[in-house]
Amino acid sequence: MQYSQIVTIVVAAVAVLLVVGLLLHRRSRSQHLRNHFGGEYDRTLKDFGDRRRAEGELLRREQRISQLQIRPLSPSDRQKFTQEWQDCQARFVDDPGGAVMAADRLLTGIIKARGYAAGSAIERIADISAAYPEHTASYRLANEVVMRHERGQASTEDLRKAFVHYRRVFDQILGEGNEEFKRVS
Repeated sequence: MQYSQIVTIVVAAVAVLLVVGLLLHRRSRSQHLRNHFGGEYDRTLKDFGDRRRAEGELLRREQRISQLQIRPLSPSDRQKFTQEWQDCQARFVDDPGGAVMAADRLLTGIIKARGYAAGSAIERIADISAAYPEHTASYRLANEVVMRHERGQASTEDLRKAFVHYRRVFDQILGEGNEEFKRVS
């Protein structure tokens, strides 16, 4: 066998190994994102219509969360937020819309106090999806009801469901006293 044939075979083998390695890396990354984001992975894929762009967005969310300075709530903040939540619950009977709006503002306050994005609903959803992926759908559904309520299109039952969704997110984001904060690896 001539030297040029050997070089060609080696180059071809290296190229095949690189392609296989790249494919395995992409598969591993996709599996990680599916496992971490759950239903949000499928939703993002549907929204973007392209796997590479959707996965890029999810990776961006993970990276952003890993760079934030997430902090625990002090016992006094936790107590204050808990009392405010109880006030929201009590308000629901007489003013469901006002109670849901107050719950939305309260969650935004907790998110901000913890160090997550609190600017827009889109930013909050992105951060929640990366840090608390199992609660993203609840937050998203509740937020959609808030937007419908603002247009006068949400029923009392819609508001009740939104409040229940917010409660799930509230419990998770409020955290326990000794909570180890989630960091995306």
